[in-house]
Amino acid sequence: MTNVRPNGNTGYRFVKRTADIVFSLMGMIVLSPLLLLLAAAVASEREGSVIFRQKRAGWKNRPFTMYKFRTMVRNAAKLRAEMEQYNELDGPAFKMKNDPRVTKVGRFLRRTSLDELPQLFNVLKGDMSLVGPRPLPTYESEKCTEEQLQRLLVKPGITCYWQACGRNDVSFDEWMEMDLRYINEQSVGTDIKILLQTVKAVLSGRGAY
Repeated sequence: MTNVRPNGNTGYRFVKRTADIVFSLMGMIVLSPLLLLLAAAVASEREGSVIFRQKRAGWKNRPFTMYKFRTMVRNAAKLRAEMEQYNELDGPAFKMKNDPRVTKVGRFLRRTSLDELPQLFNVLKGDMSLVGPRPLPTYESEKCTEEQLQRLLVKPGITCYWQACGRNDVSFDEWMEMDLRYINEQSVGTDIKILLQTVKAVLSGRGAY
């Protein structure tokens, strides 16, 4: 079993939280016109609330409500059981190319990762960080192994090694290994590197669906 140890340096934790507050607040202000435009586009499809809320497993396995722009049809949760046989990602997480539950606007949002922008509010609240393991839905996290659950030793993030290095092109086990690797490598330099790699990954659209 791989044991991980979060960076307990007080200076690092202060810098990380300060950066989270400053950049999430700036992001919400600067991107407010885009956020309103995207909200209007999602609302035009009339598939339910503009903001999708879901319980996710957070730091120390404490559940929190994560926000995203809605990208699926109104009854997507009920249809998931029928789609399980088409899951293209091993492990408890569900991912599928050309998922019929995804709306037209939703497909664009997912491909560009713009559906994640409401999570800036999660970062400002302190539920999440800009960089950290992507939070799994609570019902998926419950199926993780004891080793994989070590990813909950730090706050979840908007982006991580998985987001920056292939997303849905890597297996679930590789994804979990990346999260544990991040925890062991936590530093200001690592966070900056992942943020820069994420920009490149988003622009290329690699592994997004």
